Amino acid sequence: MSNFVGVVVDQWLHSQFTQVELRSLKSKFVSIKNQNGKVTGEDLPPLMAKLKAFREFTEEEIRGILGELNSDLSEEIDFEAFLRAYLNLQSRTTTKSDGSKNSSSFLKATTTTLLHTISQSEKALYVAHINSYLGDDPFLSQYLPLDPATNDLFDLAKDGVLLCKLINVAVPGTIDERAINTKRVINLWERNENHTLCLNSAKAIGCTVVNIGTQDLVEGRPHLIFGLISQIIKIQLLADLNLKKTPQLVDLVDESSDVEELMSLPPDKVLLKWMNFHLQKAGYKKPVTNFSSDLKNGEAYAYLLNVLAPEHCNPSTLDTKDPQERAKLILDHAERMECKRYLSPNDIVEGSPNLNLAFVAQIFHQRSGLSTDSKKISYAEMMTEDIQTSREERCFRLWINSLGIATYVNNVFEDVRNGWVLLEVLDKVSPGSVIWKQASKPPIKMPFKKVENCNQVIRIGKQMKFSLVNLGGNDFVQGNKKLILAFLWQLMRFHMLQLLKNLRYHSQGKEVKDADILNWANNKVKSTGRSSHIDSFKDKSLSNGIFFLQLLSAVEARVVNWNLVTKGESDDEKRLNATYIISVARKLGCSIFLLPEDIMEVNQKMLLTLTASIMYWSLQKAVEEAESAPSPASASSSSTITDASPAPSINGEDEISSLCGEVSNFSIDDAASDTSSLVENDMASVVD
Repeated sequence: MSNFVGVVVDQWLHSQFTQVELRSLKSKFVSIKNQNGKVTGEDLPPLMAKLKAFREFTEEEIRGILGELNSDLSEEIDFEAFLRAYLNLQSRTTTKSDGSKNSSSFLKATTTTLLHTISQSEKALYVAHINSYLGDDPFLSQYLPLDPATNDLFDLAKDGVLLCKLINVAVPGTIDERAINTKRVINLWERNENHTLCLNSAKAIGCTVVNIGTQDLVEGRPHLIFGLISQIIKIQLLADLNLKKTPQLVDLVDESSDVEELMSLPPDKVLLKWMNFHLQKAGYKKPVTNFSSDLKNGEAYAYLLNVLAPEHCNPSTLDTKDPQERAKLILDHAERMECKRYLSPNDIVEGSPNLNLAFVAQIFHQRSGLSTDSKKISYAEMMTEDIQTSREERCFRLWINSLGIATYVNNVFEDVRNGWVLLEVLDKVSPGSVIWKQASKPPIKMPFKKVENCNQVIRIGKQMKFSLVNLGGNDFVQGNKKLILAFLWQLMRFHMLQLLKNLRYHSQGKEVKDADILNWANNKVKSTGRSSHIDSFKDKSLSNGIFFLQLLSAVEARVVNWNLVTKGESDDEKRLNATYIISVARKLGCSIFLLPEDIMEVNQKMLLTLTASIMYWSLQKAVEEAESAPSPASASSSSTITDASPAPSINGEDEISSLCGEVSNFSIDDAASDTSSLVENDMASVVD
């Protein structure tokens, strides 16, 4: 790990790409070298036309643009010239604002190329948040409080500890802190482990981390760290804005039929709905539709605070004509409500969307003003899904969002009903399978267009040999939860099967079955001299977690600290082992979305995904080690080591697509697997 460096290019180009992007583009550049080992301008148009970043251009249009840069396309070009051509072409791409996408803007981090601006006001907010929530942490207290005027935030984040701790603040229990390498001085390998654990855990709480690699975080790239921290903090601020956590939100709807619609809203939209609910009671006539322009003059804030905390009301707040003065009075009012002042009057006047969202969320947490009507609350609690359905929805939602598709999924059952999200996922998992000319993009007003989208989903599923007997697109449109879960389960299986096929040449074309995964796990554990053995993924002995810890230790001996492992005899001991297993697997590089309960209760689907993810990581590691071994001709050349996991593609066009970094790394033999019979039973019951 001593040569832990990434793809080396000049300083300006280095600032325009993440290491993950550079590695992906490098592999593409190398792949088009001709027999003479050269790349010319003529080689670029066919390659660029295949990239999803440039989907709106034809090959001839790309050729014309590149011709403007270099009149002679027959000349040889190097990798840096290729990158400059990529950036130039990217600058020509038309950026279309698409309000129809069912996405949460607050979760779209600034992690894309050429978007490197950092708001100093937002930085001050996030630093204050970190100082407040992590100031008493036993390890971080020696480095806190941070000064927002310096780069201390980005320097401290380089070791990965801060980011891991912040994830646990946002969603407690996500990371077993025993798995974090917390030493005053850590080596490059331990630092890389922390960042791998951080990125996989960030995906597991809903962050978008496409095109970020551990090397980018090790380098302390400010815009990437800032974007990731921004997402983590906002997930924390909006965590309670759902009926499960806050059933009092049922106050926001009048009719019972509106409750499902409320459940489907993303948290930022729920926050706006809550704000408008109180503004309407206060007599404010104009609805607030965003956290920017609608809040600039401060009037909405004044009405909101007056109805929530009338005892702190200042009559001059609404009387003043100066927006700056009104903003100052608003912040004074909030401070008397014990809301910490994380933003300035100028931030309100300028309409900073992220800061305003954080401010409104803080007001909500401090004083929601919602009733405690026990009847309404009981009704809201009845509307939430059962535990198992909720867990599966969470798993599939996080998996879909980890794929890097354009639409951000907030609620699987609602967001797939128009078929568009499923088509995006299918296009990612099986490129070219979707006929986009026959698809309708949201917003879709005509119901039959939604059915057409879903019918195409069914058609593609049948081509993939999914079990979809007597089922039609209308079942998706109607939101049949059991069917949706069964379909997504098969889609996840198919995805990993495709990824495993990329390793075919290492296994002489042999298809991997779940029996092979089981045998591999047993043999791997047996190879270390241990006697543990499981008969299936339903084996009740798996509940104590010992087998999985032995498996993790078998693939990477140093990764498990056996002093932290319990016997797994009581439920508390089983939970300790289960949380440790998940964090250790993510620390290796496995992107998994199961919960400790899935291990404790022996959920065979989730345990299959966990085992296969470990298997895939182990096989991929062996492949990388074999490929990186110096040949006689190159023994004298220095080796380069990058991230532990393979690079995802630019905008997701690689077939391999972050091989062991994707969720649910597993495959199943449809003819002879317990899990496939589960799907068939599920589908049969849906049809009945």
